[in-house]
Amino acid sequence: MINNVLFLLASDISQETSGGLFDFNATLPLMMLQFVILTVLLNGIFYKPVSNILDERDEYIRNSLTTASASLIKANELTKQYEHELAESRKKAQQIIKKAQQDAQKIVSEKIKEAQQDAEELIKDAYMQLNTQKEQAVKTLEDQIDILSDQIKLKLLDSF
Repeated sequence: MINNVLFLLASDISQETSGGLFDFNATLPLMMLQFVILTVLLNGIFYKPVSNILDERDEYIRNSLTTASASLIKANELTKQYEHELAESRKKAQQIIKKAQQDAQKIVSEKIKEAQQDAEELIKDAYMQLNTQKEQAVKTLEDQIDILSDQIKLKLLDSF
């Protein structure tokens, strides 16, 4: 509506004087006034809301980036902490395995010693039994030798 009024005013003024390509009469100020009014209206209606939306979007993006970077930093810290705990757990597990192997080695060596002692006792018992059997055999042989020698003596004496 404002444009129509300004156009009518400009057309009345332009009818009074018609001239060359650029007339510097009342049309120029009216055009400038129309341009300023259009600029103010566009600024109020279109540019400010759009710029507000863009500013809100930029603020949202900045906030999202800061929260994302904070989350990333926290995730990195947690990862480092978990890796450290995992390394500690592995060390503890290796120590437990090493201790269990040492304990098993001790048990095996003790069992081997016990088995060796049992074997030595068995060998001693067998040796003792063999010695007693040997002594008995020697005694029996001596008795038999005595008997045989007595018999030989008797036979020899009888034959003379």
